[in-house]
Amino acid sequence: MRILIISPTQSGIGGIAQHIQGLSNFLKSNDHTVEIISSENTFTVPIKGLKNPSFMLSASLKAKFKKGNDIVHAFNIPSALAMKSSSGKKVLTIHGIFSDQIGILHGELSHKLSDKFEKEAFDLADAVTAGSKESYEHYSKLGTKVSHIPNAIDIESLSSEADTRYEKQIIFAGRLSKEKGILTVLETAQDLPEDIHLIIIGKGPEEKAVIEHTKKFTNTHFLGYQPKEKTIPLIRGSKLLIQPSFVEGISTTLLESMSCKTPIIASNIGGNKELLIHNKTGVLIEPGNPKELLKEILNILDDDNLLDDITKAAYEEVHNYDWSHVGKLYLNLYEKLLG
Repeated sequence: MRILIISPTQSGIGGIAQHIQGLSNFLKSNDHTVEIISSENTFTVPIKGLKNPSFMLSASLKAKFKKGNDIVHAFNIPSALAMKSSSGKKVLTIHGIFSDQIGILHGELSHKLSDKFEKEAFDLADAVTAGSKESYEHYSKLGTKVSHIPNAIDIESLSSEADTRYEKQIIFAGRLSKEKGILTVLETAQDLPEDIHLIIIGKGPEEKAVIEHTKKFTNTHFLGYQPKEKTIPLIRGSKLLIQPSFVEGISTTLLESMSCKTPIIASNIGGNKELLIHNKTGVLIEPGNPKELLKEILNILDDDNLLDDITKAAYEEVHNYDWSHVGKLYLNLYEKLLG
């Protein structure tokens, strides 16, 4: 098969980017031809509020010249217009609930507009897939015919090295933005005991707030964006990964942490509830609650038995999300569309 993948991004530590990389590698390893259109190889305006619209237009123009595709697979709503422009059976994959994410970032008016845009985008696709049960149920209730295919990782490809810089090292790895809970992380970090060191990895609109925080607290360490080959050892070398998001699908970072045998504290929302069972495969807290996050950090670091039990159970669970399994679900969908 010839598969054209369209995505706002294909590089970095973000969940969509890593999903693109994993799917592309799986398809190529099974002798399929893959081409990718993304912001990395298409013109975009690098200004907040203009990057996605400029990607939509330039990717649509580029996609018109991509002929002979069997499958055109678009990721998230900004890729839908370009999906429409190219030839081939069309698949649209949604990570999380797009309109809710936009609403948190840009307010109620943007939420309503993106909700309308969602419905129009779904009409362009021959098949729609959702990466979490929450988004699958949400869009199914709206009348969209959607399939549930979870996010995935290639467990065997992850580095086995561990980068431990402090005895009590915890980590946040992800986009530095409001919806990912980075401001909750910073508020919690103000009250961390001095012997607990927080490493923050990522980039995003709240980077300035992170830098200002590290000037005041010597046990918070901001490393900026780090490539995957450095991020995984840091996760593996940490006692704990924290992710107090406000919205989330099936998080690639959480899957990687489970594979690295690093316990997780995450918000009791979205795909996190699908991945983690409280005090069994992880610890779940309410979003936007820095006091509860602090309490759970201190509790779990003081309970070696709980840490060990969570680590073992999470490692067993994560094998259900390996590309060797999930990739076949996409191939089955492609083949069904092609008859």
